[in-house]
Parts: sequence; C-alpha cells; structure tokens
Amino acid sequence: MFGNSSPVISNQGTAPHRRLHAVVARYLQRPFLKPVSMHSRAAFDVGMAAWSAAGKLPLILDAGCGTGLSTKYLASRFSDHFIIGIDQSAHRLGRFSSREGALPKNAICLRADLTDYWRLLQVAGITVARQYLLYPNPWPKAVHVRRRWHAHPVFPTVVALGGFFECRSNWPVYIEECALALRQLGAASVECERYAPSEPLTPFESKYLASGHGLWRCTARLSASASTETV
Repeated sequence: MFGNSSPVISNQGTAPHRRLHAVVARYLQRPFLKPVSMHSRAAFDVGMAAWSAAGKLPLILDAGCGTGLSTKYLASRFSDHFIIGIDQSAHRLGRFSSREGALPKNAICLRADLTDYWRLLQVAGITVARQYLLYPNPWPKAVHVRRRWHAHPVFPTVVALGGFFECRSNWPVYIEECALALRQLGAASVECERYAPSEPLTPFESKYLASGHGLWRCTARLSASASTETV
C-alpha cells in the first residue's frame, strides 16, 4: 500500500544525539581514508565526461538519487545546470528507465558509492553549485549515529564541496542534527523548517505525504557565492 509508511521511532528520543559534537570534531582531525572502489572511479569518469560534453554547466549533485525521479525534476527546474544523480543501487536506478522515461540532456544518473564520489570530486578540485540529500536512511537507533551522513567521516568533504545544500527527512531529529553538524563545520545561513512541498521530489516524499507524515528540511550555504533559492 502506498500510504502505509510507519513514522520513524528511535530509542534516542526527540533530542540530538549527545555525542554528535564530539563525533564531528573527531572527523575534522582525522581524514577519511577508505579506499575508493573501482566502480566508483569508473562512474566518476563517466560523469565528468558527460559534464564536460554539456559545457561544464554549474554542477548539481543529487546524492542518493534512488530511482532518479528527483534528478529528472532538478534537471527540469535548473535547466542551466548539469545534474549528476548518484545511488549505490543498480536496481533502484534501473527502475527509472522503465517508469519515468529518459532523463533530460542536462542530467545523468550513475551507480557509485557516495563516499567515493564526494571525495573524488574534492580531489579533482571541483566545487558544486547545489547539493541535495533527499530522505537518506535515518538510522534511528542511537547506537547507529555514525551511519547518519552528518555524523559520517565523509561529511566534512560534503561541506568542502560548497554550494547550496538541502537535506530533507520525515524525522525532525535528523534535520536538527544535520543543522548542528553543518554549523560546527562552518556552514552559513543554516536553517531548519517543517514544510509542505508543492510537488514531491522523490517516491519517498510522495509516500510520506500520503502516509500523513510531517516533513522537514535543512538548508545551508556552504560557500560564499551559493544561492539560497529553494525548490
């Protein structure tokens, strides 16, 4: 059933994780050194070639794009940008072509490990205009806090890539924690809000709306030139 999604329940309660600040501080001192996978390197090369062929338009990263529906929406909304959607699941990415048709010419979806792709962009000296992190796995158990993106060792790299950043979730604690981590890492104009989208960007957003969930988002400016325009 489409509207039967359960709300997020956590043994952490309704407050940010008590160790979040210490976790983020630790990652600032210790770089993330996990080896980059070969398939992520290959996907990075494909993405860079497509971006170059499009004239190196301002770059938008749709991190964890799932089926690619959000990538398609962003490509239509920002026709003067190039959108790269990244997801680790070939199955999810394969569902797009059978249900949604072709992507616009200013977009591409690729299978890669996000922790690799973010770092490859940074090593290549590439900054982005906008970054979207839409409905990531919340990992609601307190013991799993380090699996949340804002408490992951790669998150300083995300901030270093710059641009306008937006994260959406149906768990307000995730959004509050994301904002705290962003501020700790020096992001500007960090804001949190409950909101109702005019048009769902992802299948999860559609399902959560149909299930009567509240939706929240965190936005931030990660570089001085980043726009704060939202969608």
